[in-house]
Amino acid sequence: MAFKDRYDFDSLVNEAEELVVAEIEKQISGYPELCTCSECILDIAAYVLNRVRPRYRVSLLDAIYVDTEERDAYLREIDQAVHDGILKVSTNPPHD
Repeated sequence: MAFKDRYDFDSLVNEAEELVVAEIEKQISGYPELCTCSECILDIAAYVLNRVRPRYRVSLLDAIYVDTEERDAYLREIDQAVHDGILKVSTNPPHD
């Protein structure tokens, strides 16, 4: 039996993904010139996820933050990275 078949890796979740997608959705309305095709949006998400700290969890319970201050700092980090990602992709789109 293969290693990956013995364990439920589907329960391993990077919390950053949900937060990044939500922040992209929130911010793109402020950039009417931004191409919102799948390729551009996924490029933005990949850009951001490669720049923010991952927050993996296995528990099915809620977030893994220790306190509100830590969560707020993390959300600011994501906010800035999304802004930077939108600017990067809008000036260098992955297509013509």
